[in-house]
Amino acid sequence: MRYLVVGGGISGLAAAWELVQHIDGHDVTLLDASDRPGGKLRGMPVGGVTVDVGAESVLARRPEAVDLIQEVGLGDELVHPTGVSASIWSRDELHPVPRRTLLGVPADPDDLGGLLTTDEVAGIRAEQAEPETAPDLSVGDLVAGRLGDAVVDRLVEPLLGGVYAGHARLISAAAAAPALLAAARAGESLVAAAARAVPPAGPGSRPPVFAGIDGGLHRLPATLAERLVERGVSLRSGTIVRELHRTAYGWRAVSGPVPEPMDHEADAVVLAVPAAPTARLLRSVAPAAAEALGAVESASMAVLTFAFLADELPELVGSGFLVPPRDARFIKAATFSANKWDWVRRDGSAAGPDGRDLVLLRASVGRHREEATLQQGDRALLDRALGDLGRAVGSPFPKPVAAHVQRWGGGLPQYAVGHLDLVSAVRESVAEHPRLAVAGATYDGVGIPACIAAGRAAARQVLAG
Repeated sequence: MRYLVVGGGISGLAAAWELVQHIDGHDVTLLDASDRPGGKLRGMPVGGVTVDVGAESVLARRPEAVDLIQEVGLGDELVHPTGVSASIWSRDELHPVPRRTLLGVPADPDDLGGLLTTDEVAGIRAEQAEPETAPDLSVGDLVAGRLGDAVVDRLVEPLLGGVYAGHARLISAAAAAPALLAAARAGESLVAAAARAVPPAGPGSRPPVFAGIDGGLHRLPATLAERLVERGVSLRSGTIVRELHRTAYGWRAVSGPVPEPMDHEADAVVLAVPAAPTARLLRSVAPAAAEALGAVESASMAVLTFAFLADELPELVGSGFLVPPRDARFIKAATFSANKWDWVRRDGSAAGPDGRDLVLLRASVGRHREEATLQQGDRALLDRALGDLGRAVGSPFPKPVAAHVQRWGGGLPQYAVGHLDLVSAVRESVAEHPRLAVAGATYDGVGIPACIAAGRAAARQVLAG
């Protein structure tokens, strides 16, 4: 049996890893369109310090990512953020992110002083817990209907924006906030649901929510790719698959330019690429799935990373901040990486000119349906972001020693209202073809643990036939 994985992001790598737990790795080929495996888990040197320019952490309360980190031999290098708090830059001030929220829904309205006005907090206390009857609606409409627009605009939007680079009033509650929707259907208060989901800290501290890897999360796909090659997997980067065809004996994928196509024969295929290329590959194979995937929109964004001389920077408090879209700022978030991760601070020590300390931080720009934000040169992106950073902390930023722009075009799929039905339709169509499966951020979650779970599940599916 020959197995083909299309896509070298974390979903495709996880699928290949699951396959080699059961079969000889020499029977597995992974084709990746990028210049290196890892997808949006990527590291780049900035001022001589290699840092993540894509995803930088995983949700540690789900086991899939932590388990995989341990399986490939990086368990001893698992690290957690320092624990310093983040802020929300709203109404021209930085406000601490309330510690107890469920996707921005507060567990205790008393925690919102300053971020929301007295009248806005009173609106939360006046919540009417009528049972929700809609099969699905947007997260923003669900929360605003119960707690008021301010909770969506000042809390839910910036938090969801950090996950999806999208808008709360377009994102499916059934897909992105199932606990809140379940509470609403039961006629329960959303505040009560948040309080139940995020109880106050007891005598024993709760385990960390997020985790990373010493030296950067990009080390996970790099190490995983090494382990796969050691097992005999053929891993080919820079290979764009243009077509997928059913044959009498299995599958044929076609890569390369039209004048010089290259065929890849396989008995089973996992498609672990974004919605748009998956739709193109399935057009003649599973047209119903292709049509559904063609309706999935995506958000483009960019991660801007800066290295500054420590002795020239204004004081940076906390781990960074989020920005509500309604405040019309250029950046949507900033991470003070050297404050958030001990390893970033350590690696920046004495790394600058004349042995001076460097401080690294990053900002992100770009939201769903706001691609025009990114239609300017790297220098303009960096300059505008620096302006926002200075306004947020109340002091201009100096010229950086180095900077890097990482653009992620179409990087995040958007879970529109009805997304769960769309995913069911895709999988029903694909299931008509034995030994074909799909995986990736389009289906069951955009987070790294969800993508790993999807990749491994797809591998098990094609193994079972």
